[in-house]
Amino acid sequence: MSKIQRALLSVSDKTGLVPFAQTLAQSGVELISTGGTAKALREHGIPVIDLSSYTGFPEMLDGRVKTLHPKVHGGLLFIRSNPAHQSTVQEHGINAIDLVVVNLYPFEQTVAKPEVTLHDAIENIDIGGPSMLRSAAKNHESVTVVVDPNDYAEIASQIQASGNTTLELRRKLAAKVFGRTSSYDAAIASYLTRRFQESEINTALAPDAPPHLPAELVFNAPRVQSLRYGENPHQRAALYGGFNRFFHQLHGKELSYNNILDLTAAAQLIAEFLSDDPTLAILKHTNPCGVGQAASLREAWGKAFATDKQAPFGGIIAVNRPLDLPCAEAITEIFSEVIVAPDFTPEALALLQKKKNLRLLKMLANPATASPLEVRSVGVDSFLMQERDLKSVTQSDLKVVTKRPPTETELRALLFGWRVVKHVKSNAIVYAGPDRTLGIGAGQMSRVDSSQIAVWKAGEAKLSLKGSVVCSDAFFPFPDGLIAAAEAGATAAIQPGGSVRDPEVIAAADARDVAMVFTGIRHFRH
Repeated sequence: MSKIQRALLSVSDKTGLVPFAQTLAQSGVELISTGGTAKALREHGIPVIDLSSYTGFPEMLDGRVKTLHPKVHGGLLFIRSNPAHQSTVQEHGINAIDLVVVNLYPFEQTVAKPEVTLHDAIENIDIGGPSMLRSAAKNHESVTVVVDPNDYAEIASQIQASGNTTLELRRKLAAKVFGRTSSYDAAIASYLTRRFQESEINTALAPDAPPHLPAELVFNAPRVQSLRYGENPHQRAALYGGFNRFFHQLHGKELSYNNILDLTAAAQLIAEFLSDDPTLAILKHTNPCGVGQAASLREAWGKAFATDKQAPFGGIIAVNRPLDLPCAEAITEIFSEVIVAPDFTPEALALLQKKKNLRLLKMLANPATASPLEVRSVGVDSFLMQERDLKSVTQSDLKVVTKRPPTETELRALLFGWRVVKHVKSNAIVYAGPDRTLGIGAGQMSRVDSSQIAVWKAGEAKLSLKGSVVCSDAFFPFPDGLIAAAEAGATAAIQPGGSVRDPEVIAAADARDVAMVFTGIRHFRH
């Protein structure tokens, strides 16, 4: 194949541009460029032809039109082996462009700024760049296309060796281009949909309107990091999206797939308590093992750990205050995988960093401020999207359905436990006091089974359930679950209500002097 003779360079990110262009020039490649890219090359003594000189047509409309020209796209798209194409380009004075180096206007970075205006966002929508990339990638049999500066070295090496690139490399680069343009368009679609929807909501004076569920699901999630493996060693995995906007790892081994699942679950749970007294949660396999609240994190740790002293081994710990030395000293008595905190005191950080495998993460932002929508793969090339479960319940939302209302202490325990049970896999049962969990049953096929596990766990921990409250993420379908809780020592219950047998369950509660409230809200967590 003939050597690369002509290249067009137009980049926003100029990382590595100059040494790459120097290699091209030294290899006899004619360089064409635009605006800031041409200026950067000239400043380093690299010969370059302005695109407007090459096309014979000036840039116009504040740079909106500069590369949209037949001399550009004709030079990229014509099939070199097609006689009719060759005749056409010769007739119109179009030369072949063999190499295109383009990266796009920084749209994603622009809209990530909190105060970005719609005007600035739209001005950072690249038109010519994606068009050139797509033209070059379509004709990759003859054209080398570069969208990622990380590929400069390999391309330069091949050009130095043979004057051109291999078909194998051009195919790889073409595929990367369509991935990049796809994610770029997805970012634009996502931002504009959200922004225009917000405008519609504001116009309609309906601030509580539900988030828009799009007619077509388009992902825009750049890879943050490759992971050693997935849930199991035989599964490959990677992390995508905005994880680093919410968490910053301060210490420890690389995060695993399971670590990320667990720590995000822990952060979401502790976010329920960000404005409360010091609170600490311990999780394992995304389920809470124990949650405690006290005047200090050290005391909160004692209450949370007391709920279950076996499961926390290798678990995830989350706190709602900067982690201090007394709490850190207590935590180091067992092996933990990850600790998530708004911050760490210098003394606590120094102590915890002595454990080289312990991952320490600073929570940079409240997880509740993430997208109000969540997506889940269902494993058959299909996806589910729903609003995130951000519903909270206050005392005014509760409906007392029994003859006896809850006492003030019971009410505090009910509201505390309800925030925890929301984060337990269904069927979920939590026994709680006003500031601690006492027994947790998660993920069983029967609600009675979950209750029995919670009671058993409390017994194993030597915690009395006498005077506790019981929290159920969904309604009791039969009185048996409520009766079992009362026999275990619970004196109050909180549940959504809504069963056809609600009257029977209420009657069972009244017969045992159990106060019960309905929330009207279910918290299934599959």
